[in-house]
Amino acid sequence: MLLDPSPDQEFFRDTTSRFLTDRVPVAEIRRLRHDPAGFGAEYWRSGAELGWTSLLAGDATGGGSIGDYGLVDLTLVAYEFGTHAAPGPLVPTNVVADLLSRHAEAHGDVLTSLVEGTATAAWCFEEPRAGGTVASDGVEITVDGDEVVVRGTKRPVEAAVSADFLLVTGRSGDGLSHVLVPREAPGVRIVPLKSIDITRRYAAVEFTEVRLPATALVGAAGGAAADIERALRVGAVLGCAESVGALQAAFDLTVAWAFDRYSFGRPLASYQELKHRFADMKMWLEASHGISDSAAFAVATQAADAPELVSAAKAYIGHYGGELFQDCMQIHGGIGITFEHDLHLFARRGAANRSNYGTPAEHRARIADIVEYQEANR
Repeated sequence: MLLDPSPDQEFFRDTTSRFLTDRVPVAEIRRLRHDPAGFGAEYWRSGAELGWTSLLAGDATGGGSIGDYGLVDLTLVAYEFGTHAAPGPLVPTNVVADLLSRHAEAHGDVLTSLVEGTATAAWCFEEPRAGGTVASDGVEITVDGDEVVVRGTKRPVEAAVSADFLLVTGRSGDGLSHVLVPREAPGVRIVPLKSIDITRRYAAVEFTEVRLPATALVGAAGGAAADIERALRVGAVLGCAESVGALQAAFDLTVAWAFDRYSFGRPLASYQELKHRFADMKMWLEASHGISDSAAFAVATQAADAPELVSAAKAYIGHYGGELFQDCMQIHGGIGITFEHDLHLFARRGAANRSNYGTPAEHRARIADIVEYQEANR
């Protein structure tokens, strides 16, 4: 991922890579296909010990970074998750951990359990899409005396099936609120959904008059807008890093195949048409690496152009990543679309990430809004 990682960052990335190769090889990923959670608890705790869940948490809760910025370090893990099509709630748990770290005085115990890997979390933000947009106000959160009440449905929610805690975004009057809901709270119903990505689990989460102490609020009622924007950027950055890892794995598989597969007495890689195709794919891949890293650094440093760079990364990787995966399948020929071949595992990861935290079209619209605002305020 990073153009010039430090020795500590490279060691961290390599350790994660070797761990995933040993613990979740392709055979294990296929075995977990029908597992309800999609990963093992001991596997996740071991990953937490390696630092997967602590990079966005504060020092007081056992967190800490390897380099200057924990989010940049975490993209190294996300990249390896993509190159291995690894299971586990890496993105949602870290999105929730990052948000809770900003309110650790009220939710320190939950944050500690996430950092230690004894619990996982899911962010209930997205709702059924209508007209290509995502509404974030379908769930209603109201304060009733010393209680908070949650009503409505969120769908799709990554990792809700296995999550111990659900961070729920909902409308409170004219603002947005966050509530931390234990998975086993009365009134919570989780319905598993089918997904194109067989390595991860999604669900619809229904909240029927879920009543919790007012202390379950994360931040002030109606004041979650800034936290939501931060969470969306963190989730998008980690998803982009995962997608780049999946793209790299698919590209490497296809280059190796093109040199090994012979047609009319010569390797596929020797044909001029495929050389041109590989040149295009390599350009898309390197550009994806670059824009993903730039977006991560911008969010980590709270740069003024972070919103624009995140949307640019999501739009570019979502669009050209799809083109690259399709070219990889075409070059493989018939075997590329079979379940027995490994290529589809990475294509599925990229397809799911394409719509998580906003589609390319939605992020292009965001960029247009930003440019329009900048032009109007010159």
